Amino acid sequence: MSRIDGEIGGQWARVRGRLRDEVGEVEYRTWLRQMTLAEVTEDEVTIVLPTRFLRDWVRAHYGDRLRALWAAENGRIRRVELRIGAAPTGLAEPVAPPPTMAAPTISVPLPPPQRPAETARIDGVRIDARSELTGPLDPRFTFGSFVVGKPNEFAYACARRVAEGGPLAGFNPLFLYGGVGLGKTHLMHAIAWAIRDRAPSRSVAYMSAEKFMYRFISAIRSQSSVEFKETLRGVDVLMIDDLQFLIGKDSTQEEFFHTFNALVDAGKQIVVSADKSPSDLSGIEERLRTRLGCGMVADIHATTYELRIGILQAKAALQGVSVPQKVMEFMAHKITTNVRDLEGALNRVVAHAQLVGRPITLESTQEVLHDLLRAHDRRVTIEEIQKRVAEHFSIRLTDMSSARRARAVARPRQIAMFLAKQLTSRSLPEIGRKFGNRDHTTVMHACSRVAELMQKDPALAEDVELLRRMLES
Repeated sequence: MSRIDGEIGGQWARVRGRLRDEVGEVEYRTWLRQMTLAEVTEDEVTIVLPTRFLRDWVRAHYGDRLRALWAAENGRIRRVELRIGAAPTGLAEPVAPPPTMAAPTISVPLPPPQRPAETARIDGVRIDARSELTGPLDPRFTFGSFVVGKPNEFAYACARRVAEGGPLAGFNPLFLYGGVGLGKTHLMHAIAWAIRDRAPSRSVAYMSAEKFMYRFISAIRSQSSVEFKETLRGVDVLMIDDLQFLIGKDSTQEEFFHTFNALVDAGKQIVVSADKSPSDLSGIEERLRTRLGCGMVADIHATTYELRIGILQAKAALQGVSVPQKVMEFMAHKITTNVRDLEGALNRVVAHAQLVGRPITLESTQEVLHDLLRAHDRRVTIEEIQKRVAEHFSIRLTDMSSARRARAVARPRQIAMFLAKQLTSRSLPEIGRKFGNRDHTTVMHACSRVAELMQKDPALAEDVELLRRMLES
């Protein structure tokens, strides 16, 4: 083992500094600040992180860059090993301890001072000061704080491409859609922050569809509609959130359509979000729906259990609090609707523990979240599972309890048994009786077989996950 002397310490400080400059202060503070240099051998550096989640995240997203930066500092270094462990004294970057009796705080950006100049910066993004088009950007909503999983990885990749790809990312517009609280607004704010950091000269206008409508009506009333149009069509990136609010607003849709065309023709980027895909937005003019679908359409699915665990771990790490794994697993199982509910539940649990001065336990979590858990405790019946699975695979409901063994019938029946075991509290013999008085060992075999096939067949795994989400919604 090489002694971590002043020279090595200086190299480590420079590696951290360059990494901070590359990823930005918010992303560095969220994911990288808790890295600690443990040891340096002849050709290997060992860095420790306090949790498995942080170790895995840093390894996946920054491992290659860490190796490159170390190799540039010290030509002997060939490998960087990331491990879980307590920080040895000496070279850890100091992290302020969380307050012991204070509730978690949320940073709210203050509005910028008024300037007489024609352009100003709202939340750091250049915009025409006279137009007041851009809504406030949440400093928490960056790419670094967005937890990526299978349900949102494609939308995340598209958003990164837009933010990093210059005036046009290869597709225009980018249309993000998904249910409430799944991360659409987070990604849009992250795009704006990333553009500000990488190309501060580019002007960005971000607003909700409701605000777009309000500004348009106000411009008509004040007889300044020409100025409104010129200002809006002069931006480099236009971002409209929750487009579904324009449904039924024909005049506003007309103005948005012409603005859309003008910006696209000028080579400017447009990013739009809604709760449904363009083809499912009833009440939107056909010509606008067609234009919205001509670029890249990326959906954000409902969260999986693994993604919810990752989100809870990331939020807890960001707040600097220690939450027992059993508590996180409990919340991830019980709160399945959206990320906002999940984050709100974590904030309540943490705030309660800090205010009353007690540790976070499974019992205290159940007590604090009793009302939320009751709202999410929807009971799924075996009959409902059978009906939903039969509809999905286009078989008869009677096939669920029949003796037919053809694969087209047997496989959906096994999936229904698997979901019954996962989503209900029924025992194996009870489940078997609902499926034509089958033995409990048949149910056991069905559950193990489906679990095995889900590992090998992504299409089947997607079918099962879709059915589970529909039944729990």
